[in-house]
Amino acid sequence: MKIFGLKGRALVLVGMVVALLAVFVFVAVRSGPLAPVAVTLGTVEERAISPGLFGLGTVEPRFTYRIGPTTAGRVNRLLVDVGDRITAGQLLGEMDPVDLDERVRSQEAILNRSRAALDEARTRERFADAEAQRYVQLLAARSTSEEAVAVRKEAAQRAAATLAGAEAEVERTRADRNAIATQRKNLRLIAPVDGMISSRDAEPGTTVVAGQMVLEIVDPKSLWLNARFDQGTAAGLKSGLPATVVLRSHQGAGMAARVERVEPRADPITEEILAKISFTAAPDPLPPIGELGEVNVMLSAQRPGPVVPNAAIHRTAEGLGVWQVVNGDLRFTAVTLGASDTEGFVQVTSGLSTGDRIVVYSAGLLSARSRITVVDRIPGSTP
Repeated sequence: MKIFGLKGRALVLVGMVVALLAVFVFVAVRSGPLAPVAVTLGTVEERAISPGLFGLGTVEPRFTYRIGPTTAGRVNRLLVDVGDRITAGQLLGEMDPVDLDERVRSQEAILNRSRAALDEARTRERFADAEAQRYVQLLAARSTSEEAVAVRKEAAQRAAATLAGAEAEVERTRADRNAIATQRKNLRLIAPVDGMISSRDAEPGTTVVAGQMVLEIVDPKSLWLNARFDQGTAAGLKSGLPATVVLRSHQGAGMAARVERVEPRADPITEEILAKISFTAAPDPLPPIGELGEVNVMLSAQRPGPVVPNAAIHRTAEGLGVWQVVNGDLRFTAVTLGASDTEGFVQVTSGLSTGDRIVVYSAGLLSARSRITVVDRIPGSTP
């Protein structure tokens, strides 16, 4: 009985070990490293795609006006603040005139005195000319001498010269008065165009030098994006192409735009091409200057050809390619790619044909010996 009991316990132990091994093999084959990899399949389609370029840009004004005095002085008052909308010709502020008003009045007095001297010179010139003419007539009647006629003619010439000098003095004084008046007028800070105040760099009481900016004006209708595109994918980028802009402050709302121009100079450090992207309609509300935005530029449509989802492309030691399913087996197929669009499709110029079955998403790394199981969707992948 004792021997039978030992044998029985041994058989039970062996059975338990066999059962555990069976469970381990089952688990390893179904969910362990030997389990088949879940994949989703797709078909190589024949279609024409419109390639797209993706870039990032910052909002900038196309036209900027920096307003400041033409002479050094102190800011007397400012009538606008940052964010205010203004119209062309509006008074924005004024510099302290110091003594310019007194100088203008002084020049006005000098000008009036010069005009009075001019009127007197004209009267003397007319009188001297009339005297000279009268003495010429008297000489013809032999009622005076030639010396007297010569004296009157000389007096007429001096009166004419005095008149010319008085006229020149009036013009000089008027020019001085106008120059000071213009200088006084330039102390008024006037808006040259309709726009918005984007910067206020001085406050009343601040002393500024000639040409220093006090206010900055931007034209809201001229806002555009200074966008950057990778040089390796920017082939075909040119002015006039349609684009879509998504600003950080307008997430999810794409705005119609177009490529205004492509800059003739690229950035050699970042290896990017610069382009200006203008809005079809001004954003409302206006975005802050310097805000980031995503730019998608639609290039010219390509001819129809085989296309695959970008997610199906893999780079391995064998090169660039896709995992192709042939008779239920996996095979890595090297491909040559063409243009891609913003919807996630890329052209295949060689390596695949329309109708080929390929792996789009996989739950793990694949190899030629991997076993696969086809599912409708892998958790965490794009539907």
